[in-house]
Parts: sequence; structure tokens; C-alpha cells
Amino acid sequence: MPILDKVLIANRGEIALRILRACRELGVKTVAVHSEADRDLKHVRLADETVCIGPAPSDKSYLNIPALISAAEVTDATAIHPGYGFLSENADFAERVEDSGFIFIGPKAESIRVMGDKVAAIEAMQKAGVPCVPGSDGELGDNNETNLALAQKIGYPIIIKAAGGGGGRGMRVVHTEAHLLNSIALTKSEAGQFFGNSAVYMEKYLETPRHVEIQILSDGQGHAVHLGERDCSMQRRNQKVVEEAPAPGISEEMRNEIGSRCVEACIQMNYRGAGTFEFLYENGEFYFIEMNTRVQVEHPVTEMITGVDIVKEQLYIAAGQPLRIKQEDVVIRGHAVECRINAEDSKTFMPSPGKIISYHAPGGPGIRVESHIYAGYTVPPHYDSMIGKIIAHGDDRATAIARMQGALSELFIEGIKNNADLQKSIMDDAAFQAGGADIHYLEKKLGL
Repeated sequence: MPILDKVLIANRGEIALRILRACRELGVKTVAVHSEADRDLKHVRLADETVCIGPAPSDKSYLNIPALISAAEVTDATAIHPGYGFLSENADFAERVEDSGFIFIGPKAESIRVMGDKVAAIEAMQKAGVPCVPGSDGELGDNNETNLALAQKIGYPIIIKAAGGGGGRGMRVVHTEAHLLNSIALTKSEAGQFFGNSAVYMEKYLETPRHVEIQILSDGQGHAVHLGERDCSMQRRNQKVVEEAPAPGISEEMRNEIGSRCVEACIQMNYRGAGTFEFLYENGEFYFIEMNTRVQVEHPVTEMITGVDIVKEQLYIAAGQPLRIKQEDVVIRGHAVECRINAEDSKTFMPSPGKIISYHAPGGPGIRVESHIYAGYTVPPHYDSMIGKIIAHGDDRATAIARMQGALSELFIEGIKNNADLQKSIMDDAAFQAGGADIHYLEKKLGL
């Protein structure tokens, strides 16, 4: 007997295919929604039912809440899985799904709202004892003298952040008092324009941190576990390029300490589903920056080292089942590295949509490929340029990197440009191989 009867996959590309595969394993029927540009996506061809939800632009298709709800209604779907991106962290969407009688495969709207507001999220974490970056501990007011005094107390450099921000937008670093007030005003203006919320807050700007995140699963019934940490410090313009698990240099004791605090926060919030606590890590200290209330692009590296299928667990939790895993069941084995493969020029980073003439996926021991592309598939220009991910697992970090080097050399995509050469240069880089590079390292290496 399947845990859910039928799941509508409200996404596209590799994550939609990933969700479909998990549903198939559990005997759950699937509905693939797609834009007019995405009729030939692999998961659309494999799903039990398909529904076209609109034209190519995402605001007319994948971001069209009425169209998605209607598709669930006409197909008698039981639940909706949002994947990542698009509406996955939209509290209004989660609320509409539940109000329409469907199960939202993710947290309750209330949790998404709290974590989507960075100020509210920090307050919630402080209550739960999760360490946070020294800062304003709330929204900045309009009193210039108060803001100047606060920045002086925290110590320059500081960073002004939009409370509703994300994706690298709505942030401004301030190195001197002379630039503070103007920076606050500019960030408020940007925040209102991009996020519809002009609230901003202030934090200490860490100069050479790493990006380390904790994966959790919580059933909303008083039980939660963490699945260890990932290092996502190889970034370009605040976008992750390479991810790995576990993070180099993090001891088991440190992992268990920070992980248990994240677990406790989930239990206090009555959190439901998969989630990720993102931290800046510097000089042996963790500082909370935000929580992602969805499955992450980089979830496979955690799956490879723990053996836990995160998407399947999302489905079980959404069906109302108590968490099937206890903390003592989580055992970390080996090391995993993930390279994002984008349809873009490796040097200019310009997107490269178009038809794939031929394609060969890498293989071999420890290699996992998550991709929706195939020979003859046309990459549309309307969406994110990521066309897949290669994950390499080994008994240790050096083996995982060596396997990734081999996999990247085997990858063959003809017809469009891709960033495999960039990923090869990262895998060959001495600082990356040593482990522990900070979040600014890749941009410096690229001369950005």
C-alpha cells in the first residue's frame, strides 16, 4: 500500500526527475506539470500523468499558483512536492495547497514564514540556543545615532542584510562609519524593490568564513535527527558551485554539538519535513545565517555518506508517519563531493541554451549522476542554467576527489557549452584538495 496515492511534482529538471524516482520506489503515482517549453523533459515522459500549466515564462507556469492547484484538482492528486526554487519556500503557496485539501510536502506555512524572514529566524534560533552572528538582533530602526552606535559596538566591517532576502541579493558590506547610513538606506530600497519587504538588519561581517550547513529531518511530532554537515564554500556570487560532505576539519564532537542544537530548534518549532541550517564557520565557531525549508540541490552528498534517502523521508513525513530514523542510526561513511554542471561558458559564465547533439554520462565506482538531459534534448533559455550534478563517493576525501576528476573527464556534452572545465580546475586546485578554503576563495581564483 503506497504511503501517498498520487504526488504532483511542482517543478522541473533534475529535481523533478529525482522526486519522480523516489515516488516510483514507493509505489506512489506521479503527475508532472510542465510549461510549453518543457514538454520534452525526461520526467514528463516518465510520469503517470502530465498537465501543461502555461507558457514558458516561470511567472506564467511554475510560479502560477492557481494553475498548479487546478492541475492537482483535475488529476485527483493527494499531495504536492515543490522541489527547490520556484514556490518551494513560498508560505502562501504552502497555505493554498493545504487549504485546497492537498498535502504540502514540506513544512507548515507558519514555519516557512518565520524562516523566510531573516530577523524572525535569528530570533527563533537564539531562543533555541543556536549560535548566531553578533548583530542587531532585530530590524534596524530609523534612528541614525542608534544605528551608528550599534555598528560601533559590533565592530567594522559589518554587513547590512534584507530581512526577506536570499539568493545573494539584498546585502551590502560596510567597512567604515562614513558609509553606514547611506548603505542602510540603499539596502532598504533594494529590499523593498526585490522582496516587497524593506526591513533590514545588521551583522558582523566575517572576513574569511566557510559555508557549513546541517541537514535535518523532523516529523512535526516531537522527533528530529541531523544527518551531519556539508561544506559549500566553493561559491561564485553567493551561488554554490561545489559541495561536499562531511566538511573538512569538523570533528565528530563539533558535529554532534551543533547538530543537536539544530535538532532541538526543530522540535521547539514543531518543524515538519526536511530542512537545512546554514552557518558561517570561522575560527572553530558556527554562526547561523538562515534556514532553508526545503530539499537542497546538494542533498545527494549527504545521502551518499549516510545512506538515508532524503526525498523518500519527505514523502513518509508528509504522509503523517513518525520519523523512521533515530539519531543513533545515522552513521557517516566515507566522503562525497558534488559538482554542479551548468549550461554555460566556463570562462564568461554566459548561459548556453540549445540542442544537445550527443551526451555521455560518466560512470564507475562511487559515481552518481543526477540529470534530466539526453541526446536530442533542447535546453531552454527561460530557466536556471543547471543541467545536472555529478556526485562522487569514496572511502575518504582523496578518493572522492580522484573519482570526481575521472568522472569530469568522462563527461561529454556536444551542442552546448558547459562548465566541466571550471569544475576540473577546482578539483585540481591545491587549496581545494587541502580542504577548508573560505567562501571567497573561488572568486579570488577566478579573478572576480
